[in-house]
Amino acid sequence: MLLVDSHCHLDAGEFDADRDAVVRRARAAGVRLQVVPATHADAWPGLREACGAAPGLYPAYGMHPVFLDRHRPGDLERLRDWLEREHPVAVGECGLDHFLEGLDRDQQQHWFEGQLRLAGEFDLPVIVHARRAVDAVIAAVRRIGGAGSGQANTLRGVVHSFSGSEEQARQLWKLGFLVGLGGPVTYDRARRLRRLAASMPLEYLLLETDAPDQPDSDNRGGRNEPARLVTVLDTIARLREADPAEIAAATTANARRLFALPAP
Repeated sequence: MLLVDSHCHLDAGEFDADRDAVVRRARAAGVRLQVVPATHADAWPGLREACGAAPGLYPAYGMHPVFLDRHRPGDLERLRDWLEREHPVAVGECGLDHFLEGLDRDQQQHWFEGQLRLAGEFDLPVIVHARRAVDAVIAAVRRIGGAGSGQANTLRGVVHSFSGSEEQARQLWKLGFLVGLGGPVTYDRARRLRRLAASMPLEYLLLETDAPDQPDSDNRGGRNEPARLVTVLDTIARLREADPAEIAAATTANARRLFALPAP
């Protein structure tokens, strides 16, 4: 069974001591492809190095809204250069965070919209962070990359660690976006998310860990890693009363199609 971890911060410092072993455990669990999104420009070289250390690791370059204090004037031009030279599988992680206090929303919007425009320019998918900001993300995508926007390429991508409503999910699907589900769906208290996982069309679903963050309920409080994706898979299969192999095949096909990933 082949799985794709569509969102894993393998370059994070939490993996410095055993990154190779983490990759081996993922492979042993069937997670043979991983998309590794960036958080800020200073981290791009290290992310590139981490992805170059083993097959099946694919970088995305972008600027995360939580790291506003790390973004500098000129970083959007710097990102354009990286996209042109490095040919990543996506732009990201980018987006909006209306949950954390003290994050300037105008600045978030500036960086997010700039990255959406670059994604359209390079015809790349976007990996979007949308914490209590799904409606604002939908509005930005419509404005920057929807029909009539003047953008040459219609935007597409994934809202990772989706936590919105079913109606918000349907709006994203109409825009050509998928939703990523990970550790949070394994918690019994996540009733709305589990209802979505149980009923949504499989063609719009990606699996993710967001490792080293968002551990599943069996690993509560621990360091997350890509091998734990199997727990997410099994949970969603139980919720849907489906064969895990069916979920794995569908989500792997979705990820390979969105990110243009080669066969492992």
